[in-house]
Amino acid sequence: MSATPSPLPDAPRRPRLIERGIEAYETTFAAMRAFTDARGADTPDELWLVEHPPVYTLGLGADPSHVLDAHGIPVVQTDRGGEVTFHGPGQAVVYLLMDLRRRPGARLFAREFVHKIEQSVIETLQAYNLSGERKPGAPGIYMANAPWKGAKIAALGLKVRGNGCTYHGVSLNVSMDLAPFSWINPCGYEGLATVDMKTAGTEAPLAEVRSRLAGKLTELLTA
Repeated sequence: MSATPSPLPDAPRRPRLIERGIEAYETTFAAMRAFTDARGADTPDELWLVEHPPVYTLGLGADPSHVLDAHGIPVVQTDRGGEVTFHGPGQAVVYLLMDLRRRPGARLFAREFVHKIEQSVIETLQAYNLSGERKPGAPGIYMANAPWKGAKIAALGLKVRGNGCTYHGVSLNVSMDLAPFSWINPCGYEGLATVDMKTAGTEAPLAEVRSRLAGKLTELLTA
């Protein structure tokens, strides 16, 4: 008698998309932690789509001296990785509240997870005829072509708990006041140029870009 083949593992479930609108960073940060504290084995993953009023956020290892002059913008300490970054109006922000244990080879997937987030940004930019690229050792996405080659257009910062649950996420600059980036050393790099899609020559509605980015994240993370 032949053995009954084992069923194939279920494909990762598509995360829920949650539109949170314009929301203070501190409110979203507290909600992410509360959601993660309360989630169980069957809690669906979620992607939160949000836009923040102006705020600087510091990663766990951030040097506060990289905030050169906050100009009255709030500075919030977080528990994500990375250095200092700026969030503000005109930026597409997607937070990833995921349970990596649901993926085969979860320990390896943690690295692949970051790669897929970055790839989602690259493919979103491609849809608007913009070229983005990675930089080794510097998470995020940078412009690949002149005249903005090397300028950062998207930032990435995550918290991965010991139980495999993640929060925080990715921000893509769409149409922003870029001046606040010049008041910090973005991601800890002195003189790092920062750009948005509008300055790079592409105007698109923020909601459209955010939705496209969330779609790419869903596509790649559940493939």
